[in-house]
Amino acid sequence: MLPGEPPGLPVEPAEELSEESPGGEAGAGAVTTGVYGRRGLHGSAVARCDHRPVPDVPTRRSARHAAQPPLPAEQVHGHSHGGPVPSAPTRTRLVLALLVLPALVATAFGLWTLWPSEADVPERIPVVVEGSELVVVTVVGPLEESSDESWPTMEDATAGDVAIRLPDGGTSGMQADPRFELSPGERVTALYIGDFADTVTPYVFMDHQRDVPFGVLAAVYALVVLLVARWRGLAAIAGLAVAFAVFVGFTFPALLAGESAMGVALVTSSAVMLAVLYLAHGLTARTTVALLGTLAGLALTAGIGTWATGAAHITGASDELAQNLSIIAPSVDLRGIALCGLVLAGMGVLNDVTITQASAVWELRSLAPTAPRRVLFARAMRIGRDHIASTVYTIAFAYVGAALPLLLTVWMLDQTPLMTITSGEIAEEVVRTLVGSIGLVLAIPITTAIAAVTVPAPDRVADGATEPALDARPGPGSSTMGTNPPLEDAVQDRP
Repeated sequence: MLPGEPPGLPVEPAEELSEESPGGEAGAGAVTTGVYGRRGLHGSAVARCDHRPVPDVPTRRSARHAAQPPLPAEQVHGHSHGGPVPSAPTRTRLVLALLVLPALVATAFGLWTLWPSEADVPERIPVVVEGSELVVVTVVGPLEESSDESWPTMEDATAGDVAIRLPDGGTSGMQADPRFELSPGERVTALYIGDFADTVTPYVFMDHQRDVPFGVLAAVYALVVLLVARWRGLAAIAGLAVAFAVFVGFTFPALLAGESAMGVALVTSSAVMLAVLYLAHGLTARTTVALLGTLAGLALTAGIGTWATGAAHITGASDELAQNLSIIAPSVDLRGIALCGLVLAGMGVLNDVTITQASAVWELRSLAPTAPRRVLFARAMRIGRDHIASTVYTIAFAYVGAALPLLLTVWMLDQTPLMTITSGEIAEEVVRTLVGSIGLVLAIPITTAIAAVTVPAPDRVADGATEPALDARPGPGSSTMGTNPPLEDAVQDRP
C-alpha cells in the first residue's frame, strides 16, 4: 500500500512494459518495469497501482546518474555487446613491419649463405647392394620345406620361414623371424638375396608395408582438421608441408655438409615460422605479434641452449645412430646437431603459446574496449600462467612417451637416480626439455607485452566519459575472470 492511499484499495501486480523516451530511442531512455518495486534503467522506483504511477523516489544511484549526461543509444548498445576489434592503426602496422623486416632479411641472407652446394653434401648410401633388390611380396602361409644343404637345418633357424607370392604371380620362400608373426595375405617388404645364396628361401623379411594405414590416418587427420578448423585448418596443413619442404631441402643438406648448426637452426626456425604463422593465421597485426614473440623465444632458447650444451658436456654421440652418422658424413658436428635439434624441438610449442597470448589480448580488447593496456597485460598473463602450467609438463611427457624403451632400459641398471638422469643417454633429453621450457616460459610475457602495446587503443565515449573497464585486481565473490565488479555487470551497469 502506498502512502496516502485509503485502506482496502486493491493493489494490482505490475505488468512488464517498456516506455520509450520522447526521442523514440528505446536504448537511450527506456524505462522497464516489472513487478511492484522493480527499478528501471536509471534506478527509479516504478510501480503500477490501480494504473496510477508512483512519483520517483530519489536514490543515491539515481542522483549519481542524473549528474551525468546520457549516452547516445548507439554507443550504449554497441559497447554493451562488445564486438570485433578494429584493425590496428597504420602507424602500428608500420612499426610491426619494421620490426619483422630485419628478421626477414636475415632469414633470406642466411638461406643464401648457408645453402650447401651439391658437392658438399655427402652422397646417399644405397640401401641394397648390387645383385639384390627390395620387393613387395604377399605372405601365403608357412613354408613346408624351409631348408636345404646350403642353409642351416636348425629348427629355430627356419621356424618363421613363409611362402610368398611375388609381384609377377610366382611363389617363393622368405626367411623371417617368428617374432614378427606374419599372417597369410599380409603385404611385406622382402630383400632378394638369390644371387648370393642358393636356397629355397631367397628372400629375407625386411619390414611391414604401412602405406595403407598411413594413408587412412593421413586422410582422417586432414578431414578432421578441415571439418573443425575449415579453411584455416587447410592453411595450417599447407604450412606444415612448407615446413617439411624447408627441412628436406635446406636443413638436412646443410647439416650434413658441415654448415654452422646454430645458423642452420635459427634460419630454419625463422623461415618455418614466417611461412606457418602467416599461412595459418593471415597477414594481420595479431599474427605479427605472435611471430615476434616466437622469434624472441627461439633466440633465448638458442642462447641458453648454447651454454647448457657446453656446461653439461652434451656431445650428441650418446646413441648408436649418431655415432654411425659421423662415419657416414664425416663433416657433421654432432654437438651442433644436438643444439640444432634443441632449437627446432621448441618451435611447435612456442608457436602454440605465442599465438594464444596474442589472441587472448585481442579478445580481451573486444570484451573491454576501454580497458587500459596494463589491465589487458595483467589479464592476459593470467591466461598465460595457466598455459605455462599445462605446457611445461607437456614437453616432459612427450619425451617420456618417445623414449620409453630407453628409460626402461636405464631404469633396470642398478644405479642411483641422479646417475640415471645425468647419464649420456638421458642427459641430452633432460637438457633439451629444460632449455625448451625456459624459452617457452619467457616467450609468454614477451608476446603478451608486445600484444598489449600494439592492440588498438581504448575507445573514448561521448563527453570524455569512459566505459567501466576490466579491473586488474580480483574482487571478493567475483566469478567472472576475477573482475571487480564482474565484466557483465561492468558492461550493463552503465549510465
